Amino acid sequence: MLDRLNQAMDHIERHLDAEIDVAELARIAVTSEYHFRRMFSALAGMPLSEYIRRRRLTVAGAAVLAGQETLLDIAVRFGYGSGEAFARAFKAVHGVGPGEARQTGAALRSQPRMSFRLIVEGNSSMRYRIVEKDQFNLVGRKARVPLVHEGMNPAIVEFVRGIGKDTLQRLEQLSDQEPRGIVNVSDNIADGRAEGTELDYFHGVVTNHNAPDDMESVTVPAGTWAVFESEGEFPHALQYMWRDVFTEWFPSNPYRTAPGPEILRTTLSADGTRAEAELWIKVERE
Repeated sequence: MLDRLNQAMDHIERHLDAEIDVAELARIAVTSEYHFRRMFSALAGMPLSEYIRRRRLTVAGAAVLAGQETLLDIAVRFGYGSGEAFARAFKAVHGVGPGEARQTGAALRSQPRMSFRLIVEGNSSMRYRIVEKDQFNLVGRKARVPLVHEGMNPAIVEFVRGIGKDTLQRLEQLSDQEPRGIVNVSDNIADGRAEGTELDYFHGVVTNHNAPDDMESVTVPAGTWAVFESEGEFPHALQYMWRDVFTEWFPSNPYRTAPGPEILRTTLSADGTRAEAELWIKVERE
């Protein structure tokens, strides 16, 4: 998988001055566009679109300083419809406009070309299983919240605190299949998964029951799920598990992500400092 990702990275480099089709990148990587975007974001730590923008403006910056083309010619070559649009994008990355950079020889910022490799340390193992599930419903309460990569998510904490104990008890009674009990669900996440982008957070249960009038329901089609198990310090162990799934497990196994929610079942220790968790991600074979 990583070899194919690096071939896609080579394609990006050859087409920085042309339109880059993400579907073509996914074809080179022999995977789906959906999975390609998610894998890139997990491995690179930034959305694919942001990486391409930074690389383009890095190469454009070298052309500006070289002084062999007009600024408008450089703008057009790298896909900007006007000198003004190019100047705004250039300044957002480099901190100075292209005209000033050329006149003063200002130091510019550089986005290095990326390549990927897998480092196998051999000091830990990832517990997982593959589960075939029929269609089911997610029933519970839903909110739109910002994505937080490290530490507690204040928006989710506040949202869950607002759900009454009676509601939680009624929800638990609806749970009738794996993963059992109250689960945390993330859905409709932006492809790049950048910090601060929004997602649908669902606090509910997996069930075949319909939703009560005061709750929401989402129907999830039948499919294959990879189920990962983890335990450790809360909440970091859960966030590291998600990272390891995408940076270690997917590159080493013949599966790719399929569209669908991510379901997390968590059991906290009595003092709330540690957690045992199962992460359910919908997958399909490569």
